[in-house]
Amino acid sequence: MKKGTLFLIPVPLADDAAHKSFTPFLVDTVNSINTYIVENEKTARRFLKEAGLKTPQSELLIHDYGKHKRGSSIAPFFKELNEGTSVGLMSEAGCPGVADPGADIVAEAHRRNIKVVPLVGPNAMLQALMASGFSGQSYAFSGYLPIDKGDRSKRIKDLEQMSQRYRQTQLFMETPFRNNQLLEEVLKNCQPNTLLCIACNINAADEYIKTLPISLWRKEKVDLHKKPTVFLIYKGS
Repeated sequence: MKKGTLFLIPVPLADDAAHKSFTPFLVDTVNSINTYIVENEKTARRFLKEAGLKTPQSELLIHDYGKHKRGSSIAPFFKELNEGTSVGLMSEAGCPGVADPGADIVAEAHRRNIKVVPLVGPNAMLQALMASGFSGQSYAFSGYLPIDKGDRSKRIKDLEQMSQRYRQTQLFMETPFRNNQLLEEVLKNCQPNTLLCIACNINAADEYIKTLPISLWRKEKVDLHKKPTVFLIYKGS
């Protein structure tokens, strides 16, 4: 029996950014399938409605791989795919599998010889990189930095050194309610001429993206509390 296809469906990064996030193919895709694997069912259902889903939501089959389900077997998520039904994978925001536990679903799909199709859509890391003015030829995303202050300070200095050594843009992030503390650590530990880009609330109405040397950031007043933010540093010399 031919297996179904796993479509990786990006979700808007902000509540008011749906119209910036759709492509005709994405809309066609969500109207051609009725089974989904999602990180957050409420978010997924709202997005599908905004995307112009014509299928009644009561007819959708939604598998939840949210925090409270992790550690359980993901095998049941593949029943429909194994039977030839195509399925959509959705993160809570942005691209499935990128800084997202959906990567486990994608890895299992490959192990089961299931076709994986990534759709075009918003990605906070790439959009921040695009807008930073930093090198897009060589870059690395480190995800969340250590919570321990000593370990985090060391990691920030290591990233700065790697940026200088390899002419490489370094991207990282933090849980939104700890953004201001992370910014303080970056400003404290980086050299004055190192460039820092702060990309906050990407695609939202109050989107904020700005690049300055650390020396000038130390004179700025920025409140990033509870606002999804990507931090990028680049030290070219």
